[in-house]
Amino acid sequence: MSTLRISHVHGEHIAVAAGGTEILRYVYRPDPEPFESRKPYAHPVRTLAGHTVTGYRPNDHRWHKGLQMTASHLSGQNFWGGNSYVHGRGYLALPERVGSMRHDGFPVFEAEDDRLTLAEDLTWVENGGREWAREERGIVLHSVDERAGAWALDWSIRLTNIRDEPLVFGSPTTAGREMAGYTGLQWRGPRDFTGGKVFAPDGAGAEDLMGSQGPWLAFTAEHDGTDGHSTLVFAHAPENLDADGAIHPSHWFVRSEPFPTVAFSWAFFEEFALPPGESFAYRYRIVVADGAWDPFRVAAHLEGLPW
Repeated sequence: MSTLRISHVHGEHIAVAAGGTEILRYVYRPDPEPFESRKPYAHPVRTLAGHTVTGYRPNDHRWHKGLQMTASHLSGQNFWGGNSYVHGRGYLALPERVGSMRHDGFPVFEAEDDRLTLAEDLTWVENGGREWAREERGIVLHSVDERAGAWALDWSIRLTNIRDEPLVFGSPTTAGREMAGYTGLQWRGPRDFTGGKVFAPDGAGAEDLMGSQGPWLAFTAEHDGTDGHSTLVFAHAPENLDADGAIHPSHWFVRSEPFPTVAFSWAFFEEFALPPGESFAYRYRIVVADGAWDPFRVAAHLEGLPW
C-alpha cells in the first residue's frame, strides 16, 4: 500500500498523489462558463502508472468534465450543462435553463496515510438564483494497491429538496428521445478510450448494456502515446439496486462510440419526484486500474472491497 500525499489549494482544488503520481484532482472552484453548468468535478484522474483516464472539455461536449454529479432534466432546468433536449425540436442552446451546484464547504476533511475522506456541502441553484436542493456529498479515496495496480474512489450523494414543490428528475429519454437516459454521476473518458471494450458480469458489451441494470460494468482501453491499457470499474452499492430502498431504479447509460462515457442514470426511462423536505441517497464506487482486466478479475477485486 502506498502512502498518500494530499495537498489542498484552498478555494480551488484538492490533489492526491500515490507513489509519485497524482491520481486524483478534485476541483471545486467554479469553471468560468455558466453554460457548462458550474459545479465541482474530478479531473484529472489517473492510474497508479500515471495514465489519465478522464477527459475535460472535449470538443464534442465542452460541458463534460471528468467525473461529475449531474441532473440533465430537473423540473425544467439542466444541471448537466450545455444544450437542453426539447421534444420535437432536438437539442437547443437554452442558457436560461442551465443551473449550477455551489460548493459551500468541507465539514469533514480527514487525511490518513492510506485514505482520504471528504464530506462536502453543496447547494443546487437554478438559473434564476433560487436555491432548490441541498447536497451532502461524500468522497473517499482508498484501497491503493500497488500489487493489483488499482485504487478505489467512493462517491456518495444525499440530496434534500428545499423547494416548496416537488423536484422532478428526468432525462432526454423521459422527454422523448429514445435511449438517451443520461443523468446522475457521469464519467467522460479521454479520447483514447473511444472504441474501448465495455463489459458487465455476464460479458455483455456496450450496445447490450445501454439502458440495462446490473451491479457493475467495466470499461477498458489502450492508450495513445504510451504502451498499456487501463480499466475503470463502475459499481453500485447494494442499496442502490434495492427496489424497496432506492428512490428509483438505476440503469446504465454507456457509450464507447462516438465518445466514451458512463453514467449511473437514476431516471433513464421514467421520471421520479422528490417531495419538499424529502431526501434521497445513492453510493457509487469507481475502481481505477492499470492493465486490461477481464470479468473474472473485476469480480474478484470487487469481492475484496466490501462496502
